[in-house]
Amino acid sequence: MVPVNSNSQLQPPRWQPIKAFITGLFFAWGVSQTAPAQAAETLRLKIGPLTQTVQLADLEHFAATGEIPGSLSLYTPLLTPQLKEFLQSRMALDPALSTLVLKEVLQSANGKPVIQVLEKVAPSLSPADLQMAIDRAAASPEGLSFLGVVQAIPQETLDVNVSALLTLVSQLSLGQVENASLGHVLGQELLVPQGTQPQPQPILDPTKSGPESVELWQLTLRDRSRKRSIPVDLYWSHNTRGPLVVISHGFGADRRFFAYLAQHLASYGLAVAAVEHPGSNVAALLASPTTPTTEKTNRLLPATEFLDRPKDISFVLDRLARLNESSFSLRGRLNTHNVTLIGHSLGGYTGLALAGAPLDTRTLKDFCENILPSALSPADWLQCTALDLPSQTFDLSDRRVTQLMVMNPLTGQLFSKEGLNQVKIPTLVLTSSHDGVTPIASQQLRLFDQLAGSKYLVTVIGGTHLSVGDPSNLNPALSRIPFMPELPGTATGQLRDFIQGLSLSFTLQQTPQAEQYKAFLSPEYAQTYSTAVLPIRLSQEIPASVQRWLNLTGQKVHQRNRALDYMPSLLHLEAIEVQHRFRTLQQQMIAYLRTSPPSLTAVYLPTTLFRPNFHATSRQ
Repeated sequence: MVPVNSNSQLQPPRWQPIKAFITGLFFAWGVSQTAPAQAAETLRLKIGPLTQTVQLADLEHFAATGEIPGSLSLYTPLLTPQLKEFLQSRMALDPALSTLVLKEVLQSANGKPVIQVLEKVAPSLSPADLQMAIDRAAASPEGLSFLGVVQAIPQETLDVNVSALLTLVSQLSLGQVENASLGHVLGQELLVPQGTQPQPQPILDPTKSGPESVELWQLTLRDRSRKRSIPVDLYWSHNTRGPLVVISHGFGADRRFFAYLAQHLASYGLAVAAVEHPGSNVAALLASPTTPTTEKTNRLLPATEFLDRPKDISFVLDRLARLNESSFSLRGRLNTHNVTLIGHSLGGYTGLALAGAPLDTRTLKDFCENILPSALSPADWLQCTALDLPSQTFDLSDRRVTQLMVMNPLTGQLFSKEGLNQVKIPTLVLTSSHDGVTPIASQQLRLFDQLAGSKYLVTVIGGTHLSVGDPSNLNPALSRIPFMPELPGTATGQLRDFIQGLSLSFTLQQTPQAEQYKAFLSPEYAQTYSTAVLPIRLSQEIPASVQRWLNLTGQKVHQRNRALDYMPSLLHLEAIEVQHRFRTLQQQMIAYLRTSPPSLTAVYLPTTLFRPNFHATSRQ
């Protein structure tokens, strides 16, 4: 899933993923082009029976300088640098798309509960005021900010129920805490001890470009039975041989999302077909109606796309098989019977469906109607559009797909556990601990745990949803989005190098070159590409502590008691974190005592030892 395509002739949209809209509706209630006749200048904060009035000017002063005025001294513990950064931040939105997204939120089964929660936070706002504020937020060309929002509220004084607000914020941040905590534990427990070195062939570096000169053919394949034209970028060389690689992009992206990777694989003599799905690419997103006549016409993602995407791949394989027989240039070069599929986000779903997991819509209704509105992720939102399909299973498998590599996959409730058990081909899953679109727990680790065949798990500690993409295909403004910022391309360069070598080595495991490239699928080798920002881990199983987490939260993690379900697992993960930090501190104390004067008889134990620390490790 990626809402940006800077290579397209269309203007790249700048939109905030769905979760940020839900998270930020209260904080982002509209900056209009013309200020209302009456604007809020005062916030009346209510905490139980207590009430305190705060001037908006004081908040503006704190946001600008970081200094806490006397009127805000009661709230000093809450006025953190992170809050200051938030007050200064703005969300840049494409007005047409933001209107569409907000309407999608409000017209859904979850929209009404969201509004109800927000009405408790700001009880003095009528539903009409709230709707007007949301409309202003959607139409603003300047972006959204909390301070600008309050100024746009048509009341001089805005009442804020702080208790309700803190409850909402605690629910919203729970998933982020979970992701970061899981990332930390994975980073620690999969760490390869220092001194262990990889043993690859010394003359081979799979991250460097191969020897072949790459040809790029841009095709448009017409499936008349579905009235669907499918663009395909075909990368090949005159020495092409071995498996065919097919790439499936995520929602709102296009066939160029992995252009750097396609070029790299083709330089080693592999044919690569980068497929663009016309119902869920960036062009389809921009063409979505902004003034729908019915709820179903307001879908950002048509339900039929869950069927059409795998069918796109099968159709492309059929047509490439013809070219393999009839084309003078391509004859014998396109091995459509031995396909490695690489999918990102919604492309990960596409690959799993082709690899044998049946799409199962029978449990979606209960899931989508009972999920906490504040716990929605963009992946949850998109999968719930499949409710428009019949309640049944769909077999979309294609036996020509013999290996699967999915990065930041969108899975959720689209496949049952029994369905994922039917994926028996070799599969590599890449997961990112700070993925706010397809969260590591519900979308990625559960998937890996339920696969039945041989498998690899690559964990990018601190990685985000788009960290693996081609920077030239992404809007740089994504790195400045509040709540779920993407990493800039300068921070992900070494990760992309690693992915080039990883993808090549994995693809070649079904060729006579398998043993030669096996060493590049090792934990030691993956770790050598770690950076302080993005440590990388590779394993073939989930650590026992994370497995226990999956067992604790495996039954009803998305029901209305979701927060209660999470607490034991989070406490368990935090206990592991505290134990690790305590061992580290012990080692530091021992080292200090050995070098200190004999008269030293006590060591200060910092209280920060037992504070939650969910930051990813910076060790490589």
